[in-house]
Amino acid sequence: MMGELNFFLGLQIKQLKEGTFINQAKYIRDLLKRFNMEEAKTMKTSMSSFIKLDMDEKGKSVNSTICRGMIGSLLYLTASRPDIMYSVCLCARFQSCPKESHLSVVKRILRYLKGTMDIGLWYPKGDNFELIGYSDADFAGCKVERKNTSGTCHFLGHSLVSWHSKKQNSVALSTAEAEYIAAGLCSAQILWVKQTLSDFNLIFEHVLCNTLGLSI
Repeated sequence: MMGELNFFLGLQIKQLKEGTFINQAKYIRDLLKRFNMEEAKTMKTSMSSFIKLDMDEKGKSVNSTICRGMIGSLLYLTASRPDIMYSVCLCARFQSCPKESHLSVVKRILRYLKGTMDIGLWYPKGDNFELIGYSDADFAGCKVERKNTSGTCHFLGHSLVSWHSKKQNSVALSTAEAEYIAAGLCSAQILWVKQTLSDFNLIFEHVLCNTLGLSI
């Protein structure tokens, strides 16, 4: 007879009477050991708001295998850590030819994780199944292509079930256009979630997207 699930594909699962908690503390410790950062100083944030990454063509090149390994490992970690989603995806844009400036930002994410390894996802028990999506976008945040980045997240009741960070495919001419593109991405994911939940006879009359106060 199988026992209670407590570990699955790097995810630590703690099932309590009040709900379920998921995190990847062990995975983070393994990453810190793998990349020799066990003694690194912790950081309070995953990225400074003043950092604007570019190709840094005059910068010093670093070992691309190590840098890509770090980024790939961090991308897997976003399965339970949406708070690093934007930072990791931003670093991933420059992994083809990484420089010291890029590597330092990647290492900062690891230092942030060292101080927050016990953070995870909490799924409380309850009967609230209201589906809500939130979207946002920056404006010309990419210094290389002047494109914007969309960010979305979706809650089912009090539980975060989906999150996303992606550079937009086209250059927006205004903040309003950037927000519309982000709202479209958010809405597409909401429609997919709604269709999936309909298999469980969970039907929703409307869903809110906070960017435009849009009802779907």
